[in-house]
Amino acid sequence: MPKQKTLKGSFSLTGKGLHTGLNVTVTFNPAPVNTGYKFQRIDLEGQPIIDAVAENVVETSRGTVIAKGDVKVGTIEHAMAALYAFEIDNCIIQVDQPEVPILDGSSLLFVNEIEKVGIEEQNYDKEYFVVTKKIEYKDPNGGSSIVILPSDEFSVIVHVDYPSCVLSNQFATLDSLADFPKEIAGCRTFVFVREIEALLKNNLIKGGDLDNAIVIYDKPMEQNEIDGLTDLIGMPHIQVSQLGYLQRKPLMFENEPARHKLLDVIGDLALIGKPIKGQVIATCPGHKVNTEFSKKLFKTLKRQEILFPEYDPSKEPLMDINRIKELLPHRWPFLLIDKIIELKERGVVGVKNVTGNETFFCGHFPGEPIMPGVLLVEAMAQTGGILVLSRLDDPQNYSTYFLKIDNVKFRNKVKPGDTVIFKLDLLTDIRRGCAYMKGYAIVADKIVAEAEFLAQVSKNK
Repeated sequence: MPKQKTLKGSFSLTGKGLHTGLNVTVTFNPAPVNTGYKFQRIDLEGQPIIDAVAENVVETSRGTVIAKGDVKVGTIEHAMAALYAFEIDNCIIQVDQPEVPILDGSSLLFVNEIEKVGIEEQNYDKEYFVVTKKIEYKDPNGGSSIVILPSDEFSVIVHVDYPSCVLSNQFATLDSLADFPKEIAGCRTFVFVREIEALLKNNLIKGGDLDNAIVIYDKPMEQNEIDGLTDLIGMPHIQVSQLGYLQRKPLMFENEPARHKLLDVIGDLALIGKPIKGQVIATCPGHKVNTEFSKKLFKTLKRQEILFPEYDPSKEPLMDINRIKELLPHRWPFLLIDKIIELKERGVVGVKNVTGNETFFCGHFPGEPIMPGVLLVEAMAQTGGILVLSRLDDPQNYSTYFLKIDNVKFRNKVKPGDTVIFKLDLLTDIRRGCAYMKGYAIVADKIVAEAEFLAQVSKNK
């Protein structure tokens, strides 16, 4: 299995905040496994930390803002896109102002520093958001939408369409994250001249200039109007003779605006907290629709509805019933798993085919056979026992015993004919013979039961 990754060392960058205009230093630091992305406001008392997850998004006006209580960090999307593109799972980002610096308006400087400092593989399996069915979000107030489809790899297609003679229809694609540094990272944010005054009145883009944004001039204006706008943002007067793009640095690509929108999509999707295996198709995306889609995916991810193990009954199992009997002491009628289809360092997946001949159906219940919830919990525990006992040299001499069962939930009935998938993962390392696990029982892509277990591994007398 691919392993989680973090930075090999720390790096810092300093620049203006796009919206605050303040001078900001941002520092990227390595982080332990399962940290995810976290922003830390080192300028505030207690140096509070905000998890960079979709449910913490509070504003999307020309950038993505996350918050915890009254503490905010904004314009995080370009940094997030760079971390995600390099498949970095764990990073603590420190800022000394309420905004990440805009730098050149792209992800390029973040990418350059990541390449300099290097990436370190960590000793913990990476978990993916594996898309198994179409998921879609449409903006109820406009024509924006995002769809994600099943795919073995992550890819993005973006279409933008503005009512503009300069920037109308554009497409951008990214087939592989390996292409991000050269194809997407350097593409800058953009703004229309006609939007600048309203943005300034809304206390935004105080740090914007021709070095960190592409400015699009698509409607004729009098020179005195242009002079007034440049005065508002503290820039020297410029002479504009024709419609087009205004910037000191030429366009990197003809479709640079669409590529920047693709960059933003990646940065906002990174807020789900897991790398994605799926194809993203975004039509007229913006931070609002991006983050609403991420919130939808984040909620789905938390419910574990699309992280289910893939089960192909035609494939040879890792362990059949005879091998299971070598590890577990249970026997009929109390051996409740038929085979093991996945066994990793910290997780295991088992299968039970439920038939009408199960002895417990005789009394539970006549006329409406339902597998008892307590037996679903027991079957999860037996599957977890395989994970723990498979690590031992002489598992036949050991057994696992419950010490505690917490947060048990039963969501759906299990009936004759169902195939139940049991997914167990360690929540902590095994210490002093104690294993703390989270378990799910799944039927047909629906959770039927879940629980947390604390078990003791003991040698048989």
